[in-house]
Amino acid sequence: MIASTAKPVALVTGSSRGIGLAAAEALAREGFSVAINGLSADDELAAAAARVSSNGARVIAVAFDVADLAAHEAALTKIEAELGPLTTLVNNAGVGVLKRGDLLEVTEESWDRCLRVNAKAMFFLSQAFARRLLARERSPLFHSIVNVTSSNSVAVAVQRSEYCASKAAASMVSKALAVRLGRENVAVYDVQPGLIATEMTAPVIDSYRERAEQGLTLFPRVGEPEEVGAVIASLASGRLPYTTGQTISADAGMLVPRF
Repeated sequence: MIASTAKPVALVTGSSRGIGLAAAEALAREGFSVAINGLSADDELAAAAARVSSNGARVIAVAFDVADLAAHEAALTKIEAELGPLTTLVNNAGVGVLKRGDLLEVTEESWDRCLRVNAKAMFFLSQAFARRLLARERSPLFHSIVNVTSSNSVAVAVQRSEYCASKAAASMVSKALAVRLGRENVAVYDVQPGLIATEMTAPVIDSYRERAEQGLTLFPRVGEPEEVGAVIASLASGRLPYTTGQTISADAGMLVPRF
């Protein structure tokens, strides 16, 4: 058996900023060793690694494009060589639309970009991760995949239709993974953030704040990355025992049906 003193090890994609960075920090505080990820080994990724490691965790920065499927195995091998066997994958990396506007004018480029990063990359990285888990004897630690999708998996934002389609696809991938991996005791969750103050939402955050205050969300405010990070860390730590396949709406009740 693998020693029970093994520590959980997580890869958080797209973790140089925003929700991903908040999740990496929250996992570090939970005792995880953490691999953070960005497109390139730049100053931003280095700063994020330093910030996460300040929580007392072992941290490495692994620069790769999640949409480059050929890069997945090398990245996972590097992480495990330096931190130990992976227990957790947080699929957070994602992109928005190239241009907001009429869905009748959406370009093939923008459609393909959203589906390639938000759904296809998440599917195949999860596949590579799961194959590793199933190919070895595992420690008794909790093992999980946490996918960060969006409230737009469910609710249409007509000016970002290709983004909505990609997140709906990612949400279904989460369900499929949960069904396949349940018998392997690997939990899978779908975290769907709502109105969160990130760099991606910065151009429209003022309108989001106004709409939240007017009642779009049950809590009359936008959320912060740290709040979603705390949700992700709770799931990855196994604090919702005997659960898998769940959708966690981190949206202040925005999608609660109302009259």
